[in-house]
Amino acid sequence: MKFGPVPIDAAEGTLLAHSVAVPGAVFKKGRRLSRADIAALAAGGVATIIVARLDADDVHEDEAAGRIARAVAGDGVRVAAPFTGRANLYAERAGLVRLDRCVIAALNSIDEAITIATLGADERVEPGQMIATVKLIPFAAQDASVALAEAAARAAPVAIAAFHNLHVGLVLTTLAGTKHTVLDKRHRAIDTRLAALGLRDITVVTTGHTARDVAAALRDLQAKGAELLLVFAASAIIDRGDIIPQGLVAAGGTIIRLGMPVDPGNLLLLGTLGPTPMVGIPSCAASPKLNGFDWVLERLVAGIAVTAADIGAMGVGGLLKEIPTRPQPREGDAQAAAPGRQAPRIAGVVLAAGRSTRMGSFKLLEPVAGVPLVRRTVEALTASSLDEVVVVTGNRGNDVRAALAGLDVRFVDNPAFADGISTSVKAGIAALGPDTDGALIALADMPDIEASHIDRIIAAFAPGDARTIVVPTRHSKRGNPVLWARVHFADMAGVTGDTGAKHLLGVHADTVTEVDLGSDAVLTDIDTPEALAALRARHRES
Repeated sequence: MKFGPVPIDAAEGTLLAHSVAVPGAVFKKGRRLSRADIAALAAGGVATIIVARLDADDVHEDEAAGRIARAVAGDGVRVAAPFTGRANLYAERAGLVRLDRCVIAALNSIDEAITIATLGADERVEPGQMIATVKLIPFAAQDASVALAEAAARAAPVAIAAFHNLHVGLVLTTLAGTKHTVLDKRHRAIDTRLAALGLRDITVVTTGHTARDVAAALRDLQAKGAELLLVFAASAIIDRGDIIPQGLVAAGGTIIRLGMPVDPGNLLLLGTLGPTPMVGIPSCAASPKLNGFDWVLERLVAGIAVTAADIGAMGVGGLLKEIPTRPQPREGDAQAAAPGRQAPRIAGVVLAAGRSTRMGSFKLLEPVAGVPLVRRTVEALTASSLDEVVVVTGNRGNDVRAALAGLDVRFVDNPAFADGISTSVKAGIAALGPDTDGALIALADMPDIEASHIDRIIAAFAPGDARTIVVPTRHSKRGNPVLWARVHFADMAGVTGDTGAKHLLGVHADTVTEVDLGSDAVLTDIDTPEALAALRARHRES
């Protein structure tokens, strides 16, 4: 890759190294400069510009990031479409992050252009939580380096070990002075932890604090189908000769390790009764605060065998004592994973309420290759990574609903559709839930739009990086659909007339990101019989 200043008239086809503003336009970093861009920059007084020009063996940053991210994504992981050289990986289910630290280090040593950052090994995550990001530092990497990174990633991909729905047997032991309130508190604390992992099938036994009683309780719970055995003792376990370890041995079990280098949580017992794992719970687990028991419990519920060596390795990072910069949960707090960075929740809003006045017929029901126009559009949105699709109906609403039968969409009626497209925008936005981070406003008559186009638009959305509006383009012309962050919903609720929210693009120009999708689909909607005839002709030819 060649990088540096060039005369503006020699910059066509290069990638812009830094954002440049001229009167009436802002050209963002990474933009591939077209002939029209060069003319606008020159007219704005730009004579020399810093650019990057890729060599024949270079791979563009988006393609490189996408290739590596797809290679490193294992079971239970979703890869978002790359944008600006970054491809994020998200958990598809609750569980623990599984990765090989050595492989990640090796990936980051192949070429300084290629980086991957991940959460920690065995870190607990929720669905939709970001677990890793692949980022290209320059605008490209050499193909040989990308291929090496792909090969290394496939050898040990990042995956999610899902939590299993285990039947848990919990033993609570009592001494003469044990209060019922203490037993209740311990039971609630463990029940809360198990519920946070999705476990509801729990059998609880209260028994005396003797080795014989403990052995009998463990055998009975195992006979009843318990797949994980937990014992919360009336007093701390301090030696292999203590009550709980000896109860396990008397039941026919094996002690794997007593004690762990995690504080709080030192006095934990790990063993097995035949194939069934057993944990003697440390007293600190009566509190909702994170402790070593949580780490062991999460791994066992995720189906990960825990050895004595595994527990020994937990000492690095095992100092969990509360400090001002790392407060712990309080009594009554849900025992849950740290929220982490979540994939934004994006809803598609399809404007399908209009009257088709210029068409002469109700265009949304017109068939193209045997499929109604509106269905072609909505099928693309439902096949994308949008979290939900809302269809705003009005004129001939029942017919539109019938045309979309069987698709996973939610309908919203707009009785004021005759007052213009702005009323449908407002109806769609008002129907979105408080957890929606952004709305993709789509016209219902965009028959060539594809799910991959939608995903590329979503990939460019980053409100934290001031990319709150994403507009698709083709040949420097802006098209649809447009993705808007929640921060703009209030402004959108105030639009009027038949122009939608287009004027807000100028109001918020500094947060608009343009994405050239390389397809005329973003400029294509069907407003006249001639346009419909041309569309049908194209599909017959294809």
